[in-house]
Amino acid sequence: MNAKEMLGTLNAHQQAYINLGMGNVRNGEYMLAAFRLVPGGKLNHLQAACEVAAESSTGTNFKVNTETPFSREMNALVYQAEPERELVWIAYPWRLFDRWGNVQNVLTYVVGNVLGMKEVRALKLMDVWFPPAMLGQFDGPSYTIDEMRAYLGVYDRPILGTIVKPKMGLTSAEYAEVCYEFWAGGGDFVKNDEPQANQDFCPYDKMVSHVKKAMDKAVRETGARKVHSFNVSASDFDTMIGRCELVRGAGFEPGSYAFLIDGITSGWTAVQTLRRRYPDVFIHFHRAAHAAFTRPENPFGCSVLVLSKFARLAGASGIHTGTAGVGKMAGSPEEDVTAANNILSIIGKGHYFDQSWSTVSDMDVGFTRLAKHEDTKTRVTREDDWRGIRKCCPIISGGLNPTLLKPFIDVMGHTEFITTMGAGCHAHPKGTRAGATALVQACEAYMQKIEIDEYAKGHPELAEAMAFFGKKKG
Repeated sequence: MNAKEMLGTLNAHQQAYINLGMGNVRNGEYMLAAFRLVPGGKLNHLQAACEVAAESSTGTNFKVNTETPFSREMNALVYQAEPERELVWIAYPWRLFDRWGNVQNVLTYVVGNVLGMKEVRALKLMDVWFPPAMLGQFDGPSYTIDEMRAYLGVYDRPILGTIVKPKMGLTSAEYAEVCYEFWAGGGDFVKNDEPQANQDFCPYDKMVSHVKKAMDKAVRETGARKVHSFNVSASDFDTMIGRCELVRGAGFEPGSYAFLIDGITSGWTAVQTLRRRYPDVFIHFHRAAHAAFTRPENPFGCSVLVLSKFARLAGASGIHTGTAGVGKMAGSPEEDVTAANNILSIIGKGHYFDQSWSTVSDMDVGFTRLAKHEDTKTRVTREDDWRGIRKCCPIISGGLNPTLLKPFIDVMGHTEFITTMGAGCHAHPKGTRAGATALVQACEAYMQKIEIDEYAKGHPELAEAMAFFGKKKG
C-alpha cells in the first residue's frame, strides 16, 4: 500500500498526528524533519510514523482525556510519507521547544524516546530544516574560522594542524615538546586529543603552562602566530569552567587558544555553556561517540549532516565532519562533504532540505545579494550577523597525511577547513618537525598548482613523507 491507501488504517489517536499534503508546512511555524523509518510489529509505515510524531511531541501510545485544544495545536504532524523509500517527513511546531535556544531540548523530542519505541525497527533522522524565527532563538557561532584566519594571517589555504600522538602517555613536558616541534616545522594549530584531561602523568595545569612556553618559543623562532586547542571537557560544570579559566589566566594572547569540548559525551549543555560564557574563543566540537548514531549501517540515530547542523545552531565554531572516505574513518563524500558545506554556507543543500541559515526573509535584498555572492567566499560576517547564523568550520581528522591533502581538497572542493593530521605528521621518518614541514610543502604544492611528486624533488621532507606513506598503507 502507498501512504494514501494506508490512511484508512489509522485509529483516532494516530489521525491526530497526520496531515498529508499540508500546504503551510514552510510558513515558519514548524521545524521539519526527514526520517528513515522501518515499522516494527503489526504497524504499517504510516501508523508507525504517526506514533513517532505523537511520542516526539505531545502524545503517548493512547489518546488521553487531559489534552486541550491548545495542546493539540502542538502536535507534530506527518505531512509526507513514502513507504516504498522508507521515508517520512514530520513537522514540529517549534513553540514546543525551550525558548532560549536549547539544542538539548530539541533533540530530546526528535531523537529521544522515539529511538526506543517497539513500533519501529529503524528510525534515523536524516535531515532537518529550521525556520528563520526558530533560528533567531539560537546563538550560532560567535568566533569563527574567519577570526582564526585573521589572527594567524592565514588565508586561501587550509589551517594546518595536528593532534599530538601518542594520544595518551606523554608527560606535560613531552606533550609540549611535540607541540613545539610541529609549530617550529611550520604548522598552525595543535589540539589535545579527545581523552586528554588531568591524568596523573600529565597534570592539566602543567600541560597548559608548558604549552604556553612551547608556543612562545615557536612564535619567536618562526615569526608566525600559533593556536592550541585545549580539551576542557570535565566531570562537572565547575571543573570545566575551571579549566577554561586556567587557560585564560596562563598568559596566552587572545586568539592563540581554543576550547575543545567532547560534545556528544559531555553533552549539548556543555557546548552551549562554553559558547555563551566565552563568545571570544573558538569553540571546538569534538564528536567522539558520534558513530553510534551516524554510521549508515546503524538503523537508529541521526546523520552526520543533522549532527553538524545542530552543532552550528548551538554555537560551535567548528566540528569534526569526517574525511569523506579519504582517511581511515568511515564516511563518504555524500555524507561528509554535504555536512561540511552545509555548516559553512548561507544556503546549504542537504539530503532532503535546502537550509537557509538566514534570520531575515529570503526576499530581503541584502540577504539575497549576500547569498548570490557566496561562491566568492562572501559569508555572513560579524558586521551583518543579524541576517543569519554565522558559519561553523569543518575540522578534518582521521588517517590523513601530507600525500592525502590534495586528494581531500579535491573531494571537498575548497580549502575552508582545519586539518589535524596526527600520525600523518608524527610518523615521518625524521620526526614531527619534518612531518609538519612536509605538510606545509604539500600545501604549497597545491597552492602553486604543482604536482606533489614534482614539488617533492626540491623538498626532501615531502619526498620522505611520500616514500614512507606510499609504502605504509594503513
